[in-house]
Amino acid sequence: MDKSELLSRVERIVTLTTVCRAKEDHEIFDLVSSLEAAEGKGTTFYSWLDVSPTATTPEIARAYRKKSIQLHPDKNPGVKGIHDRFARLGVVSTILRNEEGRKRYDFFYKNGVPRWRGTGYYYSRFRPGLGTVFVFLVTVTSAFHYIALRLNYARDVARVEFIIREAKTAAWGQKLSPIEGRRKVKVNLGGGARYDDEGNVIPGRMIDMVVEGNGDVFMYESDGSLHPVGAHMATPASVRSTWFIALMTSQFAKVYGRVTGQNTAHVQDEDAETEDGVSATGTDSDLPELEYPEQANGKGKGSSSAAVAASGKEAAVKAGGKRRKAVKRR
Repeated sequence: MDKSELLSRVERIVTLTTVCRAKEDHEIFDLVSSLEAAEGKGTTFYSWLDVSPTATTPEIARAYRKKSIQLHPDKNPGVKGIHDRFARLGVVSTILRNEEGRKRYDFFYKNGVPRWRGTGYYYSRFRPGLGTVFVFLVTVTSAFHYIALRLNYARDVARVEFIIREAKTAAWGQKLSPIEGRRKVKVNLGGGARYDDEGNVIPGRMIDMVVEGNGDVFMYESDGSLHPVGAHMATPASVRSTWFIALMTSQFAKVYGRVTGQNTAHVQDEDAETEDGVSATGTDSDLPELEYPEQANGKGKGSSSAAVAASGKEAAVKAGGKRRKAVKRR
């Protein structure tokens, strides 16, 4: 017998075993369905016989004899369905007293029995709705986003520490032995030296930094101000920074700002209307005095009024943020 023929026989044996087991399983499924339909939902083989799932075979046999006396058709004449119940009791007892049959039933007893779906027995699967899927996706993507934020924060902190180390190296040397006093150094933020079109060497991006004798490092601005450099410059990761919470926060702020902005604009419009009414009915004493170039040169108000009257033009004043015509003198 060659190897291929041996494998073929083994495959046939496995197939027959699977088919037989499937047939036995279907018998158990049918029996469970009919038992629940007749005795009540949730009724099991063990509960019907009034024994525990760990009962021994003799205990099951005694329980069967006791139950068979109760359900015997001779003791229950005229009871509808008594013959089916008695026959079902015999099948249940046979399955539980058989080692292989009881093992198969115990498997479905612990893991659940599939239900008939018209074309076969299927387990009831959880089918999430749209809301569940949305919550799941938001949770998973937010978790990945938070991990990315943590990684970015660690990278930024490492970058800051690298810059601090470079500044101290430039100020104190490779041994990093502290030196008293303040030292101003240049630190390359990144990028190596390169050449321009004319062949001149262009260093990377350099910044001025100040290293104190106690180890504090500062960025030196062009105006002479100093900004401390440290891990506090990196933005730490937080749940509020994840995309969904940040999106909801920004949308809420936008809507809230739009509502408060409309209220503010409404108040400003009312103020403008009030100022318009005052300007339209006011007198000369209500108008602000204007400063003309003649006043700036030391001339009096009389000469300014004369200049305005001679020009024949109406002065314009600002009221409520808008240019309006001044009221003519009577």
